[in-house]
Amino acid sequence: MLLTKKTGSTQATARSPFVHSLQRGLATAIPTMDRRAFLRRSGLGVGVGIAASQLALVKKARAKDNNGAAVGEGRIEVKRTVCTHCSVGCAIDAVVENGVWVRQEPVFDSPINLGAHCAKGASIREHGHGEFRLRYPMKLVDGKYQRISWDQAYSEITAKLQELRKASGPESVFWIGSSKHSNEQSYLMRKFVSLWGSNNCDHQARICHSTTVAGVANTWGYGAMTNSYNDLQNSKAALYIGSNAAEAHPVSMLHMLHAKENGTKLIVCDPRFTRTAAKADQYIRFRSGSDIPVLFGILYHIFKNGWEDKKYINDRVYGMDKVREDVLAKWTPDKVFEASGVPEAEIFKAAETMAKNRPSTIVWCMGQTQHSIGNAMVRASCILQLALGNIGVSGGGANIFRGHDNVQGATDVGPNPDSLPGYYGIAEGSWRHYAKVWGLDYDWIKGRFENPGMMTKPGITVSRWIDGVLERNELIDQTPNLRGVFYWGHAPNSQTRGLEMKRAMDKLDLLVVVDPYPSATAAMAAMPGDAKDLNPNRAVYLLPAATQFETSGSCTASNRSLQWREKVIEPLWESRSDHMIMYQLADKLGFGKELVKNYKMQKVKGLDEPVPEDILREINQSNWTIGYTGQSPERLKAHMRLMGSFDVKTLKAKGSVKDPATGYDIQGDYFGLPWPCYGTPELKHPGSPNLYDTTKHVMDGGGCFRANFGVEKEGVNLLAEDGSAPVGSDITTGYPEIDHVFFKKLGWWDELTDAEKAAAEGKNWKTDLSGGLIRVAMKNHGVHPFGNAKARAVVWNFPDPIPQHREPIYSTRPDLVAKYPSHDDKKAFWRLPTLFKTLQQKNIDDKVYEKFPLILSSGRLVEYEGGGDETRSNPWLAELQQEAFVEINPKTATNRGIKNGDRVWLKTPTGAQLNVQALVTERVGPDTVWMPFHFAGRWQGNDMLAYYPNGAAPVVRGEAVNTATTYGYDSVTMMQETKTTICDVQRVA
Repeated sequence: MLLTKKTGSTQATARSPFVHSLQRGLATAIPTMDRRAFLRRSGLGVGVGIAASQLALVKKARAKDNNGAAVGEGRIEVKRTVCTHCSVGCAIDAVVENGVWVRQEPVFDSPINLGAHCAKGASIREHGHGEFRLRYPMKLVDGKYQRISWDQAYSEITAKLQELRKASGPESVFWIGSSKHSNEQSYLMRKFVSLWGSNNCDHQARICHSTTVAGVANTWGYGAMTNSYNDLQNSKAALYIGSNAAEAHPVSMLHMLHAKENGTKLIVCDPRFTRTAAKADQYIRFRSGSDIPVLFGILYHIFKNGWEDKKYINDRVYGMDKVREDVLAKWTPDKVFEASGVPEAEIFKAAETMAKNRPSTIVWCMGQTQHSIGNAMVRASCILQLALGNIGVSGGGANIFRGHDNVQGATDVGPNPDSLPGYYGIAEGSWRHYAKVWGLDYDWIKGRFENPGMMTKPGITVSRWIDGVLERNELIDQTPNLRGVFYWGHAPNSQTRGLEMKRAMDKLDLLVVVDPYPSATAAMAAMPGDAKDLNPNRAVYLLPAATQFETSGSCTASNRSLQWREKVIEPLWESRSDHMIMYQLADKLGFGKELVKNYKMQKVKGLDEPVPEDILREINQSNWTIGYTGQSPERLKAHMRLMGSFDVKTLKAKGSVKDPATGYDIQGDYFGLPWPCYGTPELKHPGSPNLYDTTKHVMDGGGCFRANFGVEKEGVNLLAEDGSAPVGSDITTGYPEIDHVFFKKLGWWDELTDAEKAAAEGKNWKTDLSGGLIRVAMKNHGVHPFGNAKARAVVWNFPDPIPQHREPIYSTRPDLVAKYPSHDDKKAFWRLPTLFKTLQQKNIDDKVYEKFPLILSSGRLVEYEGGGDETRSNPWLAELQQEAFVEINPKTATNRGIKNGDRVWLKTPTGAQLNVQALVTERVGPDTVWMPFHFAGRWQGNDMLAYYPNGAAPVVRGEAVNTATTYGYDSVTMMQETKTTICDVQRVA
């Protein structure tokens, strides 16, 4: 349900996207279109995407070179790319005429999107040719952005970086990457920061799914979605908790709707009645933050009724006996009701549905992850699935939908502060591994750090960079405070504590924004703040990055399938690709040759740019841990050309089909070679559609749980029981990960070639650059290289080895805080002190819950994506949702004299107040309000239009919910706590 479109008010007229467009000097007005008309035109009303003949959005044009001469006379090409607006990975055929992207079609052959698009995907062409992009480098001068040249930008930025490095060391600069970078760009950025000499880098995944990665990886080995969207069609029951797939991942919902047509039972647990809940067989409304009571309440009934899979648990799970004891003692139906508000009958019904309709799957998103105990909530979901024997089976699994087109890939190979690409960690052995891959001297890399200790110390997280600036220096576990920040494709309005972020931005010496759209960072930086915070020497720059449609490269969908994007158009205006900018900055900083040592260079607009295929080949040569080694550019491109040859349920190639361009036969492959795709490309591992599946041979994507936590704990065997190995394994019992000693003891060493022996000597499967250990183990013996162990229901290295419910830092329930307090405070946690119990108790003592009695949660709209700058700059989408709003229950609204459509002030304990429109609806309960998090461009009631670069403000601007969100971080990963902020809402007088 959309808010009613305003037509009469001054504010609505001023913010109308079409008036705004005219003010920008567009030659042609865009016709008004409501949602129904948009869907009808796009074809989405009948479940398909836009037809090419229906979407001639721009006048056909003849591309011209810099001298005005026509190029590409009569040339029409179709370029296959992937939508950038969520992690489903919908394929698009872009029709390019004379160098101009004129229309698009969904790819009906794609096994992922089956010819469908959501509203965002249907309008993706506008992202490439958008009128509101940043067109050239700019610098903030006297509060206004002025155009400068690339040469001036590079000279001044690198001079400032060298100045900061000399005065305060490389740790004084923080680098925020993007989950919208390709795999190649994400990898290159982590390499860039490493050669700069720092681990102070991070990206979007920290604040959307870091708790997933940590919780899932520490349960059974890999921190990713276990099955696929397609495999949902094989489920007999599905539990969605904290996931509104119908809006956040619309095309993924097609697979669930197909499943429902075949009898799948859908349960949706959410504090808000969402569009996904509208399709549910059972909807459970629960108090935000009480996921563990709900999940363990379900598990209570499973244990009580003997519905758990006892053999599976015995053979493949460690610690379930301790979990059982804890759950039966603590989560009786009365305790579940007290903490969550869910009656016993509802919990029992969900337990019975999941237990009696197996295989059953569980789906979660940021509704579960963004809490101060997000890691524990995630593990509670994992434990539920282990108890039911649902992991490693088709139709089961833990299906975790990511938010951006490459947030999975950026997490896997990108700029994480505690690991090198492939989750290799930052211990000396990992650095030596990458020094060899990069062809660089280890001691030279080590010398790039200000001292050796910083090389192996995790950096600050993106969720806390503001404290790296504002915190007292003696409390920070690094020599300097942060003095410079790069916002490279990241939206600041996706982060909490907006008021403090503004202060931090003002205190910096250097702020650089690299983005196709300048993002709210640009406006926040230019907007006047408190004079006492402003650094008089601060320098702010904007660099225009190309979109993913103006370059090529791979991206990884949530299901771990990789897809290759073709370049659709050349970079527009003065924009440059992210990897070109990285190389040019590195060159100016003195390590350009080292950064691109292994890559060929290509010319783009006369400038050198690293070849993306070569960067992927370096990823293939290094990322053995998670199996990013088999997806060569050639294999991925063949898959993109032969999409129609893959089964839409299993993702497996239907038979022997050769790619006419390369002669490569896709027989046996799974679409997109979902990681892990082990060994060298020549091994032709097919990828792993469903992780930990023992019913398949390892060379057909089968697997087991990873032996990553030792072989014994307190006298208990951690290896899997006999009979739990993948089909065809020469070793049927559990076993540790393979290495050179393992091979020699089993007599397999002589099956390696002489070259492989030389490379594998002293190595394990993760560091053997030849891939020989993996080849022999998998192909010759059916043995998984990472071993065969039990999953951990008890994670002894986490703050709560068995997940425990703990009340949010800002709780509206003092009675429950007394029973379920937060963690103790931590010192030097990710280099910063972090508050838990002391702040929680102070809030109770000050009775903050009386002044702010409503729980504020946030989430996605189907029309917009992420921080929203690019989608709110798209007139086709901007027309669909023109107002930032807050959903408020009718009872709560009546008590405050609020009517639907009123302007209201939403206030939080931070001191922030947001001026938004009220949407009175029973979608939320009386104790909860909800806002979408895609908006920015208004600041506590004031329009920020004047502070954007001229011509590059988004069409729709609104209050950012995270301007007002409160303090709170996960005890393992620093995930921000956005789903349980507290607030009050009052009508604007």
